[in-house]
Amino acid sequence: MISAERLAGGIDVVVDFVGRMTSWLALGLALVMGANVLFRYGFSLGFIWAQELEWHIFIPICLFGMSYALLHGEHVRVDVLFQSFRPRTKHAIDILSAFLSMAFCLIVIWLSIPYVHQSWTIGEGTANPGGIDYRYIVKSLIPIGFAVLLLQSLSQAIKSWLAMRSV
Repeated sequence: MISAERLAGGIDVVVDFVGRMTSWLALGLALVMGANVLFRYGFSLGFIWAQELEWHIFIPICLFGMSYALLHGEHVRVDVLFQSFRPRTKHAIDILSAFLSMAFCLIVIWLSIPYVHQSWTIGEGTANPGGIDYRYIVKSLIPIGFAVLLLQSLSQAIKSWLAMRSV
């Protein structure tokens, strides 16, 4: 049977890898945005597919970046209050936060699956001529991104629980 510590470590490795690979999309986004600006203002050319590509690239950055931020402690926290708490209280708050995050993730996953399924069923594409079709591929990143966040929240809960036991 796998130990809780090994499970959390395995999740962390996967989330770290996904986050590092996703971070390269930021370079792609900057290049696409720069090219769009250059073509629009330098040559009076605009491409709808290129404008849509910007948010198609931005979506995985956000959805996978939130798990990566949680892993590396870069998430939003009210440190003014948190820093004054005792270690055991901090761990208890982290566990509670992780469980609330997991509940939220389950709700988003549950609500987004029919949304993605409907998009896939109708073969949803763009409403714009010359835009990017297969919109359901981008929409499918919603439940996947929140599943990764759910796993990272589970890892955070395990690590905080183990830390709280040792305090």
